[in-house]
Amino acid sequence: QVQLVESGGGSAQAGGSLRLSCAASGRILSTGVMGWYRQAPERQRELVATISRGGLANYADSVKGRFTISRDNAKNTVSLQMNSLKPEDTAVYSCNANLQPISGTWGLYWGQGTQVTVSS
Repeated sequence: QVQLVESGGGSAQAGGSLRLSCAASGRILSTGVMGWYRQAPERQRELVATISRGGLANYADSVKGRFTISRDNAKNTVSLQMNSLKPEDTAVYSCNANLQPISGTWGLYWGQGTQVTVSS
């Protein structure tokens, strides 16, 4: 069974940094695009950043220049380095991955989410 597990959430002060990691486990044949999304209270989930298998990254305008997404294809992991954090970055952050399990077809998988809280 394939699972995505996030780690690294927590609290930081404005201007600080946090690093999120997400590991896909299970019998995985291949991974495609991986990404991070976030959802703040009473707001819709929004894209933060995505990265292709080849390393092409895409960022939301609100995080460009502050956040960096990276991945390790050998380990099926994706990370999000968050610098210059702002209170408006407070949200539950979830990773996702388009991947192919060894026994199935391609599908989109989600982690359980990790809370990030930024205080002013």
